[in-house]
Amino acid sequence: MKKGILLTGLFASLFIGSINAQYNSVAKQNVITEEVSVEVYDKDTRRTRIVTETREVESDSYGNAEGNQYDLAVDGAFEGQTIAVLHLYTSGFDFSLPTAALKEKGFSVYRWINNPPSAEALDSALAKSCQLWIISNSSQKLNTEHAEVIKKFFDSGKGVYIWGDNQPFYGDANFIANHLIGAKMTGNVMGDQTVNILKDGSKSGLMPNHLITTGLQNVYEGITIATIEEHKDLTPIVYGSAGNLVAAVYEKDGKRLMIDGGFTRLYYKWDTAGTGRYVKNAAAWLVNYEKFGDEVVAR
Repeated sequence: MKKGILLTGLFASLFIGSINAQYNSVAKQNVITEEVSVEVYDKDTRRTRIVTETREVESDSYGNAEGNQYDLAVDGAFEGQTIAVLHLYTSGFDFSLPTAALKEKGFSVYRWINNPPSAEALDSALAKSCQLWIISNSSQKLNTEHAEVIKKFFDSGKGVYIWGDNQPFYGDANFIANHLIGAKMTGNVMGDQTVNILKDGSKSGLMPNHLITTGLQNVYEGITIATIEEHKDLTPIVYGSAGNLVAAVYEKDGKRLMIDGGFTRLYYKWDTAGTGRYVKNAAAWLVNYEKFGDEVVAR
């Protein structure tokens, strides 16, 4: 991309100025453009002149804007913030790729692997965390005491990301989603496709103009995936290639939650369309900076 010629647009500038400096100026934009100075030949005057054209910025091989400046958050914006991860499904899944991506935005990751800690230990760790991710296994490993600790965390406004996958890999995903907002996922749908931006009449794709989909025109859906059941308080984020709801968010009363039926994206075909940006954007959104402000960057 040519230096110094990024076009952010009036809407984006106003949006960012009114919220916070943790986000890049392109927040909520899927198709990102820049102004380019181009030399053209004028046949009438037989001279060249410089004109300005608006073009889409350079994209990667999957059609998404190339460069971290087109993520939702500025690199290093959340330095010192910890994401707690209940990593309950681990077969062939070491979480190193998401950890590296999240580090770009300043996040550190603390994981419990295969089994959760006691409810008391979880509560203590969450007091030092900006959000909690739950990667479900096929059987339920969390109990009512864990659920109450997570609910207290969620009710305080801290973000929760619930990850499941194809049946039966949503044991704790459904337990916690139901406990927090009465939501659940079901089924086993073959995916393994890349979906584009939702347009009029389309049944699969990314929700445009949401903070989480900043800089994304295409995203990989996962291999075999679960379907999020429709819920009055959930906003769709990704519909899969089969038209099923793969990911959705809850944003109500100052609380934020994301529920996702395709955790395979976190380790399988990571370099396929958009996964790294999607994960970084989701984490930045779950910080809930709009509620907590500078509290989250003052530690």
